[in-house]
Amino acid sequence: MKVNNKWTDSSFDQLLELLHSAFPPDNKVPRSYYLAKKKLKKLGLGYESIHVCKNDCFLFWKEHKSLQVCPVCKESRWIDKNTKGKKVAHKVLRYFPVAPRLRRLYCSRYTSKNMIWHSTGRSEDGVMRHPVDGESWQKFDVDYPDFSSEPRNVRLELAADGFNPFGNMCNPHSTWPVVLATYNLPPWLCMKESSFMLALLIPGPKAPGKDIDVFLRPLVEELKFLWQSGIRIKDAATNTFFTMKAMLLWTINDFPARSSLSGWSGQGYRACPTCNEDTPSYRAVNKVVYIGPRRFLDVDDPLRMSLKFNGQPKTRPAPRHFTNEDIQEQLGRLILRKPGKHPNTLKENMDRQGFELNWSKRSIFFELEYWSSLQLKHNIDLMHVEKNVGESLLGTSMMNDKSKDTSNAREDLKNLNIRCNQWLQKKGNKFTRPHASYSFKKPDRKIFCQFIRDVKFPDGFGSNISKKVVDNDT
Repeated sequence: MKVNNKWTDSSFDQLLELLHSAFPPDNKVPRSYYLAKKKLKKLGLGYESIHVCKNDCFLFWKEHKSLQVCPVCKESRWIDKNTKGKKVAHKVLRYFPVAPRLRRLYCSRYTSKNMIWHSTGRSEDGVMRHPVDGESWQKFDVDYPDFSSEPRNVRLELAADGFNPFGNMCNPHSTWPVVLATYNLPPWLCMKESSFMLALLIPGPKAPGKDIDVFLRPLVEELKFLWQSGIRIKDAATNTFFTMKAMLLWTINDFPARSSLSGWSGQGYRACPTCNEDTPSYRAVNKVVYIGPRRFLDVDDPLRMSLKFNGQPKTRPAPRHFTNEDIQEQLGRLILRKPGKHPNTLKENMDRQGFELNWSKRSIFFELEYWSSLQLKHNIDLMHVEKNVGESLLGTSMMNDKSKDTSNAREDLKNLNIRCNQWLQKKGNKFTRPHASYSFKKPDRKIFCQFIRDVKFPDGFGSNISKKVVDNDT
């Protein structure tokens, strides 16, 4: 309530003081916000504050905790290093340890039983209902039988993305939460909000970008410990002690965040992480486009021989599979670069050599012993794909502001020498775009909008999209 209603610390102190006096004597209600936070920290619900260099290039942590100047860019740790009062750091990373929360999952006999669901609830009919039914999970079981032989060992998923905590788009600010999900739980629990664990809260105002590895250091160090040594905990369901280990199965992000985490840039002529150095691309009027999806079709598919896509048949086979040895060889050729956003550092890192392909760094996750052997390391979340593709299709059909059918797109058709009936036509001093068969005319738009207005979803299935339809002549 304090957070949602934006209570001040003093008003919250007054509430706690009231509750303390209202309950019987010797009650345990804390008498101030400060004491409440101390109690939460003792319960394992606190966090560790770690100072960060203003240029995102160094953590003042562990053996470097006492340093006053960043050893990478030589910038001061403090906003005002000459102040006589308490010094304030430029940036503070909040780190929420993972091990205490994994321990608590086994402290209850109810959640402890759910933590072995992946071992007892596997699909037996060939239908994938949970990551345990996928090839990546099963391959990991074969590669690391010692880990998989104990069903109480934990498999985690990591997700990260930026958001503006102030809700004001006029004041751009990007704070990045890093969240973990537990895949031991059944599918109706592992993706539930109450099952998520916030691991890191990366401060803004700018997105960390490829320097996110600097902030991930505490989490990776703990993941390495949980894999190598583990922690001894008590299982409330069986009333026995065991050594619990944990591993990171994969990450789930949108495409820009995937680039930051994996180290493979999502921009340029080789943006596709699957095709790698064999990415087919083409320089359009004002952007790079990727014209090779027909490579994934069957060899005898008639669409491969169609000339409507780029004026040429597609005879190129599907992209080859890059093994872990291939990736390690590519990463071994990278030039070691300093992290951070200091102007001098950015200038040094500006040019990427051809032999580095689209790699911008070696991801910190490769420090995990098992990471290079994982079959699937990074996933693109479905929500962003659905939103972006659906928005583009609908915008192009409706010919609104989100349409991809622009004058530049028509100019690209002319440059490719295809679909000449869709080229820009000059009438006097103006250019016009002929109507495309895939877009709606005015009567069609009205029929489509009326259909959307009348759609009714089951309770809880979707929002009331009829409110988004506006009656006008456009």
